[in-house]
Amino acid sequence: MIVAAGLTPAWQQILRFDHFQLGEVNRAAEALWCGSGKVLNVGMALATLSVPSETISPLGGLAREPIEREFAAAGAKCRWIRTAGATRVCTTILDSHGGTTTELVENAAALSADELRQFADAYRRAVAGADAVVLTGSLTAGTPTTFYRDLLAVRSLPTVLDARGPELLAALDGRPLVVKPNREELGRTLGIELTTDRDVADAIARLHALGAQWVVMTQGRGAVWVASPQAIERLEPPAVERVVNPIGCGDCLAAGIAWGVADGCSVPDAVARGMAAAAQNLGQLLPSRLDRAGVLQQAQQICAQ
Repeated sequence: MIVAAGLTPAWQQILRFDHFQLGEVNRAAEALWCGSGKVLNVGMALATLSVPSETISPLGGLAREPIEREFAAAGAKCRWIRTAGATRVCTTILDSHGGTTTELVENAAALSADELRQFADAYRRAVAGADAVVLTGSLTAGTPTTFYRDLLAVRSLPTVLDARGPELLAALDGRPLVVKPNREELGRTLGIELTTDRDVADAIARLHALGAQWVVMTQGRGAVWVASPQAIERLEPPAVERVVNPIGCGDCLAAGIAWGVADGCSVPDAVARGMAAAAQNLGQLLPSRLDRAGVLQQAQQICAQ
């Protein structure tokens, strides 16, 4: 069983336009709503892949009930922390003509000390029977920077950590199995510019020195770096016939890695599963609606450069 835990869910509006013009009246060709944000994307990906899992997330306001219904319909096991503040609303604007994606992101509301305690208690109960964990997303305003590190200390489990900045650096003491920044996040976290491959390799080595067991660095459609302290591989993403919506691809990668690790795969093989899940997600309008057989088949075709 895999636990997906995070503090910053979203109620996501997806608007697709045949042609979007800034500063003009634009009528959407399609309009959809779904639960999103990193933690919900990971949880939904695991549910649609038929991987035993449990999602832990705060929920509040008008979005709470539709998100609960959505996850119940998917058969996803969840532990919801009901909050006084409303779950944020984010909007994705897809321009089919220009092939662009624009994100309008609301910051998540701060959580009270009691709400954070409830979350931590739910996490402790869930990980007692878990095989792997995904800790994902930004921390809410006022949450201690050490929050993820404290969760890692609850029980030693293979953990995929998708975080950045101070919360990532603070959590490395807990020796997460995999940390998963993208290239921009890695540079900003360490306060350096990653211009060359040597820069990237040096930055990855710094994360290893601070406690990361494996570093998986993404860079959009470029090769994914998969690095242990001893060696670095670069895996080329599979070709996608038609790009529809990139939102949630990184979260599907995290879900696939955790699934592979829980199945006993090596980390590079687990990353290949995650990359196949991300590629499948890229071709769909709603995030994290995945086909298990298709992901497993495509993962076998992903090789190191």
